[in-house]
Parts: sequence; C-alpha cells; structure tokens
Amino acid sequence: MSFFAHSRCTLLAAGLLVIGPGLQAAEYSRPVGQDYPKNLYWGDTHLHTRNSLDAYSVGNMNLTPVDAYRFAQGQPVTAHNGMRVQLRRPLDFLVVSDHAEYLGGYYRFNVGDPIVTDTAAGQQWKSYLEAGDPTRLVGVFVNSMLDPENHPAFPESTRRLIWRDVAQTADDHNKPGRFTALIGYEWTMMADGNNLHRVVIYKDGVEKVGQLPPFSGQDSMDPRDLWKALARYEAETGGEVIAVPHNGNLSNGRMFPAATLDGEPIDAEYARLRARWEPIYEVTQVKGDGEAHPTLSPDDAFADFENWDSGNIGPSAPKEDWMLQHEYARSALKLGLLHEAKLGVNPFKIGLIGSTDGHNSLSTPEEDNFFGKFPDSQPGAERTRNSMARNDRLWPNWSIVASGYAAVWARRNTRADLFDAMKRREVYATTGSRIRVRFFGGWSYPSNLLDQPAYLDVAYGEGVPMGGDLTQAPKDAAPSFIAVAAKDPNGANLDRLQVVKGWLDKDGALQEKVHDVAWSSDRAPDPETGKVGPVGSTVDLSTATYDNSIGASELAVVWRDPDFDPKEWAFYYARVIEIPRPRWTAYDAAYFKLDLPEEVPMVVQDRAYTSPIWYTP
Repeated sequence: MSFFAHSRCTLLAAGLLVIGPGLQAAEYSRPVGQDYPKNLYWGDTHLHTRNSLDAYSVGNMNLTPVDAYRFAQGQPVTAHNGMRVQLRRPLDFLVVSDHAEYLGGYYRFNVGDPIVTDTAAGQQWKSYLEAGDPTRLVGVFVNSMLDPENHPAFPESTRRLIWRDVAQTADDHNKPGRFTALIGYEWTMMADGNNLHRVVIYKDGVEKVGQLPPFSGQDSMDPRDLWKALARYEAETGGEVIAVPHNGNLSNGRMFPAATLDGEPIDAEYARLRARWEPIYEVTQVKGDGEAHPTLSPDDAFADFENWDSGNIGPSAPKEDWMLQHEYARSALKLGLLHEAKLGVNPFKIGLIGSTDGHNSLSTPEEDNFFGKFPDSQPGAERTRNSMARNDRLWPNWSIVASGYAAVWARRNTRADLFDAMKRREVYATTGSRIRVRFFGGWSYPSNLLDQPAYLDVAYGEGVPMGGDLTQAPKDAAPSFIAVAAKDPNGANLDRLQVVKGWLDKDGALQEKVHDVAWSSDRAPDPETGKVGPVGSTVDLSTATYDNSIGASELAVVWRDPDFDPKEWAFYYARVIEIPRPRWTAYDAAYFKLDLPEEVPMVVQDRAYTSPIWYTP
C-alpha cells in the first residue's frame, strides 16, 4: 500500500477525508456548515421589577433590574421575605419588561429624585401624601390610563433619562454567547378594564434604543398607534423591534378582535400591520393559560388547563361565551385563516411563547420553585389562604399559575440571533417544564426518517420548521410532520405527543382536530374516536411527590395528515403533555401542613406548545 493510500485510510477512520491530485472519491459524511439553528435557549420575556408602579405599590420596593439579571444568571438574591434564593438552572436570556407608564417613578419619588418630584405628576403624588391619603398612590397606575387628563404623564425629558438608564443596565448585563439581556418594556392598555397589554422587545443596544423613550398607554390606548411608534423607531434609528401581546384571556374578547377599538371592522391594513409588528404571542403565564378553552374545544380532553375565564383584568365585567373565541390562541389561529381568505393577509399569524409576568423580580416558572407573582404571594403558610392574601383584591393566590418559559431555537445566544428567531417564529412555549421539542413540516419526509442520525439535515433541507409556511402542494400529496419531544431532564416523563390542526373548510366553516400521534406505554387508541386514554398517575399529595415509573422520556414520530385537502387553508402545531405531578399548591400544602379547600387544584400536567406551521393554498 502506498503511503498516500495508507494515510487516506487512516484519515477516513478518523472521520476525515483528504483527496489528492486526480483522485475522485465519494464524501465520507454529509457536508458540514449547515446554517440551521442547532441550539435551544430558555428564557423569560416578561418580568417586572421595582421600576413598575404596580410592583412597587404592592411590595416590591427593593429588587431592581440588576437583581433580576443576577438572579436569572444563577446568582443568589435575597427575596422580600428574607429568603436567600438561587436558581438551580439559570436562564439563557431575560427581558426586564417594566411598565412604560411612570417607569421607575415611585422609587425615584420616594427617594426625592427631582427628575420625578419636580414634575406635575410628582407634585400630584405629593399632594396625596400631604392630604393624608397615600392609598390614592396605589391607584395611579390604572387611573392614569382610564383618566389620563387628570393624571399627567412624565415630561419627555424625564422619560428619556429614566429610559436610557434602563437600557444601559441591560447592556451592562448582556454577555453575548453566555447570557442575553434583551431591552424591553410593557405597553399597558386597559380600555374599560380589558387587557390589551404588549411587551415590546428590541434587537438593539442602548445607543439605538436610548434615542426614543417608550411609547406608553398614556400616549395612546390603540395598538395601531403603538405599531406606528415602533415603525418610527425603526425608521429613525435603523434598529429592529417587535411587540408581544399577552393575556388575551383577560381581554373580554378584545385581544384577537373582529373590529378595531373605534368599532370599525378590521381591514387589510390592520391585518398587515399586526402581522408585521406582532409575530409571536405569549400564550401562557401566571395569569392563566391561553392555548385552548373547553367551551371552544369540547372534544379536547386537555383544553381545560389553568383557565382564567371569569372576567377581564379590571375586574370590571364578567366573561360572556362569545368573547372566548377572540381570546384563546387556537381560536385566534383559526380566525386568522378566515381573515386571510377575506383580506389576503392573516393578522393572527402568531408563534407561541410563554413567560412569567412575575412582579417580584424573580423568574421562577416551575412548580417546585414558584415564588409567586407579587411579594405577597411568595412562599409562606398564608399565601394559599384567601382571607390572608393581600393580592386577593384581584384574584386568590392559589389560582396563580407557575408558568411559563420562552424556548428559542437559534444559532447563538446573542441579541441578534434570539430576536431573529422570534421574528421567524422558531420558538415555542412551555408551562414551566424544560421539555425539548422539534417540529417540522414538508411534502416528502419518509416515514423512517427519524431512524437517520442526521434527520435534521433532511428536516430543514426538504421542509420548514415551526413558524414556517407550506405552499404549492404537489399533486396528490399530503403534508407530513416531524415531531420530536424529550422530557425535562429534571422533570416528569411524557404522556403523549399531539398535533393540533385547524382549518377553513370548503364551506367557509372553521374546524379543528387534535391528533394523538405518539404516546407512552402500550395504550391503544379508541377504535371509534382515535383517542388515547389517560396515562395514570403516581402523585402522592401527602408528600407532594411523584415518580417516573409511567410515561416516556422521549416521543418521536413522522405523521402524515390523513384528511388533507389542498384547497383548504390550515395550520398545525405540536402539543406535548407530561404525566401528572404535584402543582405548586401541593408543595405548599405538604411543606406547611395545610388543609386546602377542594377548589384549590393540586395536580398539574405541564405541557409545551410549538409555534404553528401554516398551509396556504
């Protein structure tokens, strides 16, 4: 054997290939350098600190954005109840999203900062104290939006100074490749007590973001004006920005509307602008889960999950059934198909993420580390007792949900990569577990594709990932979907993997169906309904424990739609359900030896929702 031939064989054994002059050889392995996202990053895009008026007024007077960034990175922090707290698993990214309305105002007012105390708003607050009526300060946050004429906003000079400080703090804690601090704020709108809040997230750093102050609910309560402000930011700075709506379940039918705030039917321009500026939706958080509702999806056994459906955020008006279709993500996705067929644009083409909306500066969405929403819902023997919880003027503390995470598939942990992934909707939501999910759609995936170690090359190369679009259906073809899920390494096993389909049928009616496509154990689908029965439970409420003797650590399938019609608009997304385990209330009950009322839920099946894949005829 020649030296060259011997060397070549040695290199092949090492997984390399050298080709000499005049020598032709087949590639030993697939080409390297594919540029698709290979990394999964976990974060929270919705967290409040003492810079938010509502957070400060109900007890978060100590923990700053600096504390929030430190805690998210795994550093210890002292909570308001004196506990020393630290994450077992740090986050990869965080958006501190304090309310734009009077941003940082209460803290600066209480320490006598003249950039606040010398303003008309500061003088008004001072008059409340001098009149012996400090409780009026608590209502300023809401009343400033309901009655803006009698609650002056900060002047622009004050807003610019505070905002630049907020943005600089994020820059100071941004560590590309290790931890990403995205700059953001919350636009808070409560017309008639209905929640139309949006978190605004920037791609850029302080040099661009600091040029314009946040657009607040005091500037306008119309989302269309917010979109204009975002367009102005991009035009003037060359930066990029998006808005993320949340808590449609508290909007009383206004989050995914058929009409604008002034009562006009939404048109193509509204649809175009909303699709442009709001590519993702926060589908789950502490104030309830917003994926589905049993009234809208009576055939879905898992639709009744942590629903908050009694009224709006005011709370000023009860819930009516007609409102629900304009509040929940699955229904919104269906309505988007209807609008697209009529207007040519889908206003509700949303990817799905979760986040916390915590107001105590601590991002803790998991059942066994849940630190509540406000300081008065932090761990303690009284937080689940209605009569003792200060926050019960809004809702009972036991109803607060330990949720959720924003999961992002990206190339690197940087502002640019995470932001770009959000814009293309290659993201998904979980309700508190770190379930790992991949979801792809294509026209030619073979049924045995998942047996191939390099299946991702084919998944990306011959199809689209979550958030993508399928078009130009080949003749006599139906789309197939790759769904792969793995359990949280520190959490519960998986019960089942589902594909949720919604479509606009040939008669113009909206339809949906939930398909069980993979499941644990040897359960068989019902021959009539095709549904798989319950997985069982290992939960012991007396000790707040469970075990993974049931369920599966991984579930994977290539599934083809058996009912596909190439003439019908449709969407598909994956939903992954865990086995039952103790809810955070069960941990409290066991630790503090509490006897809680029957109305308090004690068991939970956490889950993940991927962003959809759309089919357009």
